[in-house]
Amino acid sequence: MRFTFLLLLTPLLTACLGVPDKVSVVASVDASQYLGTWYEIARLDHSFERNLDNVTATYSLRDDGGIKVINKGLNTKSNQWKEAEGKAYFIDPANADKTNTGHLKVSFFGPFYGAYNIIELDKPYYNYVMLCGPDKSYFWILARTPQLAYPIKQQLITKAKELGFATDKLIYVNQTPVVVDYEAGRHVRH
Repeated sequence: MRFTFLLLLTPLLTACLGVPDKVSVVASVDASQYLGTWYEIARLDHSFERNLDNVTATYSLRDDGGIKVINKGLNTKSNQWKEAEGKAYFIDPANADKTNTGHLKVSFFGPFYGAYNIIELDKPYYNYVMLCGPDKSYFWILARTPQLAYPIKQQLITKAKELGFATDKLIYVNQTPVVVDYEAGRHVRH
């Protein structure tokens, strides 16, 4: 029974690591240049990011050769920070020049992985990136700065629309500095 369950589960898990139809990953990613903090510029809505602004993704090397992922955002309803730690690994063998294709798997939930596909990357500067999951319902635009120049953002959105992503449903992430709303008077003694 357990073996049958695993056989049925394998195609489902493999589908979670795929690339959407008519979309391709970038051929060459230098992991060392990709590391660091990225700001979320736009995304399609998903429950795990609902109501989040000031969203960042920070990548660093793991001891096992993978990439540590820290996603962080401010929940606008509760005014509380939400953080998730995960791990990512390149799926395809390394290229001859020691770069990798933009096809990764990422996990925030133990042994379960989902696709992390780099489908556009500003090279050689690594200033912006366009990502998707295993299907066209997962989509993000990230940048090294909290804002992305309008012409570049529009160029990326146009490309995403041509690839079949629902760009009319994009959420543009507020990346303003966090303003702390102090309650006046509590720290003052009379």
